[in-house]
Amino acid sequence: MKEAQQIQFMLEAISLSAYGMIHNEGGPFGCVIVKNNSIIGRGSNKVILMNDPTAHAEIIAIRDACQHLGTFQLDGCQIYTSCEPCPMCLGAIYWAHPEKVYYACTRKDAAQIGFDDQFIYEEMMSDLPHRKIPMEQILRPESLKVFSGWLEKADKIIY
Repeated sequence: MKEAQQIQFMLEAISLSAYGMIHNEGGPFGCVIVKNNSIIGRGSNKVILMNDPTAHAEIIAIRDACQHLGTFQLDGCQIYTSCEPCPMCLGAIYWAHPEKVYYACTRKDAAQIGFDDQFIYEEMMSDLPHRKIPMEQILRPESLKVFSGWLEKADKIIY
């Protein structure tokens, strides 16, 4: 029975990927988030619809699930995504703390249709001075004052 449910959840993610693509909302990517065998979050790629390069299916689904749960973490949840997450989505997934991720297509499959994230993986491994987008540090002491305030903040919520 568990495998049948997993298949249904992945089919829903794939259906969302097709819907978004057909309606020109964004690329062919979909995602659902499940807790206690119920879908609590849905997302399809909406980069074009929202004019937002961060509106990937996993990000949309994480936001939807967190609103549904009233929390900023996805403890006890599973993510079903139609494709292996890109570096941005993978980072968001780790911040959200789900218990497991299921994916259908691989990042190599995505690269074959024009969604190649390899350059981002390579950039992440490069030292700052060698990255393609220049990065320059300024005003660190001023910003460190805010970090010190965080350390001293008695009512902070750790995440």
